[in-house]
Amino acid sequence: MSESAYRVETTSRLAQWRIENLASCTYRKSDPFKIGKWNWHLAVEKNRTLSIKLYPEISNLTRDNPPIASFIIRVVSSVGDRKTLAHPEITDRQLKNNDDFVWAIEVPLTGKFIIDVEFVDLKTASPEGGEPCSIWAEGFLQKESNATALASLGRMLSESIHTDIVINASDGSIGAHRAVLAVRSPVFRSMFSHDLKEKELSAINISDMSIEACQAFLNYIYGNIENEEFLTHRLALLRAADKYDILDLKEACHDSLLEDIDTKNVLERLQNASLYQLPKLKTSCMRYLVKFGKIFDIRDDFNAFLQCADKELIAEIFHEVLAAWKGF
Repeated sequence: MSESAYRVETTSRLAQWRIENLASCTYRKSDPFKIGKWNWHLAVEKNRTLSIKLYPEISNLTRDNPPIASFIIRVVSSVGDRKTLAHPEITDRQLKNNDDFVWAIEVPLTGKFIIDVEFVDLKTASPEGGEPCSIWAEGFLQKESNATALASLGRMLSESIHTDIVINASDGSIGAHRAVLAVRSPVFRSMFSHDLKEKELSAINISDMSIEACQAFLNYIYGNIENEEFLTHRLALLRAADKYDILDLKEACHDSLLEDIDTKNVLERLQNASLYQLPKLKTSCMRYLVKFGKIFDIRDDFNAFLQCADKELIAEIFHEVLAAWKGF
């Protein structure tokens, strides 16, 4: 049996194990695969029923801080009409060993099938003894939020301390500081250094952003953004980061958009990945749609997407589809 028979393909939150054949009275355990900070295994045992197990690899990390997982697990026939069996969503299940989650399937399965695990959340126990906290809800700026300089800079914006320029969004205005904007963006610095209308009028018009998104944009620039605010406005922040050449914000948006790709957002993210030249996001969206077979779950949306998407992007998608047909 080839090594690939035990390999589990993953994205940041999705794992798929493709099984070509499972003889009667057979047990098989996958190679370890990494989701979050833990290594995991899937196991399949076929006797009178088919049993599927999901569990973390035993380690000091697992013993001291076992994952608390929320996930959706399915078995998908990879041939014919792709019949799917789905287990009810598991919420906040602590997993320590290989008996903490066992799914016994009564329906007989033959031929090739895929075990598909979508991790909705992973939590760890709080070191202070409080409620468990999600490893994916940690804000990307929290590690530096205790810096006095950042806190002071944030107060300059929130309290409008000596503002000297106005940002006009589509539905409101916010006061800001030339020096802060100039040091964070070469585009802003160029505006203030040349005889542009922004220099003369002491105003910048950002008519393609709402006041809420613009506030989030400035909060990021001033080091004062909250994680929920960032998540809410990621796509608007990505556009602004690209427009005003703020590379760290663009990279933060890129990394964040990789974390929660699903059938509801994958086409929009693929379009943005192409538009803003985000290679990791494009690759992940392609893999999610093609390699993981999610293109079958959103046929109508995908057909509508093909009517308006960039021709080069459509060609890339079909190239991936053709390549996949040659494989499993």
